[in-house]
Amino acid sequence: MVNQLKISDAPSDSRTNLQDEENPGLGFCGWLLIIVSVICTVATLPVSIFMCVKIVTEYQRAVIFRLGRIVDKKPKGPGLFLVLPCTDTITKVDMRTVSFDIPPQEILTKDSVTVSVDGVVYFRIYCAISAVANVSDAAKATRLLAQTTLRNVLGTKNLAELLSDRQCISQSMQVYVTDAN
Repeated sequence: MVNQLKISDAPSDSRTNLQDEENPGLGFCGWLLIIVSVICTVATLPVSIFMCVKIVTEYQRAVIFRLGRIVDKKPKGPGLFLVLPCTDTITKVDMRTVSFDIPPQEILTKDSVTVSVDGVVYFRIYCAISAVANVSDAAKATRLLAQTTLRNVLGTKNLAELLSDRQCISQSMQVYVTDAN
C-alpha cells in the first residue's frame, strides 16, 4: 500500500484570514523589542554574527517566527540567511519524501474474520508553513491517520475482497488519506 499525503498551503479555517486583518502589525512593544535586539546585535557584532547566521540545506526550509508571528508568510531556504537572535525562532522542516511502516493491525473484517495487516505510507510536506503552523507534529499525525484509515477501510471488506482487490483498497485508502487534509 502506497499513500502520499499532501499538506497544502490552503488555509484550513477562515479565522486565520480574519486574525491577519485584525492584527496588521507588531505594535509599539514589538517594534521596540526588535530595535533593542538589533542594537544589541550590532554592539556585540563579532560574537553575535555566529548567532545571526543560519544555514538551511537543499532539502529543508526554515519557518521563522518573529515575536510569535510568521515572517514574510513564506519559508526561507535553501541557503544562508540572517535572523535576530533575541526575537526570532526558527523551525526547520524536511521537504523530502518520508516513508514509514504501519505496525500490524488486528482487524475484524465484514465477515467476522480476524486478520493481521500492516502497510507502508509515503508522505511529503509541500508547504512548510502549513506543516508548522497548522499541525503540532505532522509525521505523528500522518502515522495516526494512516493507522485509523487502514482499520476503517479494511473493516468494511470481506476476506475474499482483501485477498483479491489489493490495488483497489490501496487506491481507496490513498483517497481517504489525502482528502483528510
